[in-house]
Amino acid sequence: MNKLKQLFKVYCQEFRVVIHDPGIIIFFLFLPLAYPVIYSLIYNPELVRDVAVVVVDNDRSDISRELVRNFDATQEAWVIGYAADLAEARRAMDNHDCYAILEIPDGFGKRIKNNQQGEAVLYCEMSLLLRYRSLLVASTNVAQAMGAEILSEKIDLVAPLAETVIDGDLMPIKNITMGNIEGGFDSFIMPGVLILILHQCIILASGMAGGAKRERPSLIGYNSFNEQPSVLMTMFGQMLCYITILMVPIIYLVHYVPLMFSFPMAGNLFEILMFLLPMVLACVGLGWCFQGVVWERESVFVLWVVTSVVFLFLSGLTWPRYAMPGFWKGISDCIPATWGMEGFIKMNTNGASLAQVSKCYINLWILAGAYMIAAYCVQRWVVRPSVLKGFNAYPKIKSNSI
Repeated sequence: MNKLKQLFKVYCQEFRVVIHDPGIIIFFLFLPLAYPVIYSLIYNPELVRDVAVVVVDNDRSDISRELVRNFDATQEAWVIGYAADLAEARRAMDNHDCYAILEIPDGFGKRIKNNQQGEAVLYCEMSLLLRYRSLLVASTNVAQAMGAEILSEKIDLVAPLAETVIDGDLMPIKNITMGNIEGGFDSFIMPGVLILILHQCIILASGMAGGAKRERPSLIGYNSFNEQPSVLMTMFGQMLCYITILMVPIIYLVHYVPLMFSFPMAGNLFEILMFLLPMVLACVGLGWCFQGVVWERESVFVLWVVTSVVFLFLSGLTWPRYAMPGFWKGISDCIPATWGMEGFIKMNTNGASLAQVSKCYINLWILAGAYMIAAYCVQRWVVRPSVLKGFNAYPKIKSNSI
């Protein structure tokens, strides 16, 4: 019974610390609620269609005109007109009248008729990567389709009966994107970024809490390491406090943000929450470990915020983990967000069950256990002595009753 009272007291006191610290509130509530919307709006709409293109046709042949017609017929490109030369087209791009230039060299059609390779050059303005991606897809599809059609005609000239056997593309390529039918960039990257945002917010908030207690050990009359709870009971009470606060942001991140922006939602919400539990515990433990070097509240920004981009690369979302050197892959394995992002994407995007992401789930529990053990050592032998020292040094005011 005494243990439960201690636990409840730590739970309530930690709530008071969070409520009276605007910085912690920002990390626990504002960032998880605002950041996903901001990032999602940046990449929305996900696909860029009808990108303006100017053509410089130095060949003026039937094949070159057919190439331009097919390129304009794609949903990604829009040929707004022709330019006399490359310099005129460059001026149009500089004025933002177009975002790409398709240059067809002289002799393009003649080379193709002579069974030689004809090359056209596509210049893209790189202010927006999504435009470049759309134009690259359009040009590749047009080149493959025209190449297959020309090859089929050549074969038919050699063997007239071959047309009854071979028609169209000799090697058709069908790209079916699992869980992301439209192939949108937002639907591809944002599910992983949502988990990374949650990962960073938890660590930053718990790390800042350690700095706040060191700066003001008697903050609002709270001193969790004085006269009572053991380190283990204190950690358990604080962990319950953090999980209680994070329940709403987590449900908002994994359910309502994908719902608002039409991201893939093929997973079971309950199983997703069960999967994220060990990741939250691992992040809290890592944040407590981080308290060992955070002596001021502002230190957390300098020491940890810069890891966001690094963790995004190490997660395997933009750089395949199988292609990483052993050193970086080992570091990646120690980051809770790595396994959290991989498992969440499989569950939410592709509809995997909790059993099907058992490897990620087990690794998260291993990390949670390891970081909690490390956090216990840091809290007992580093954080507690420093807080007690600061509390004893803090001036106390005695009041005398009349």
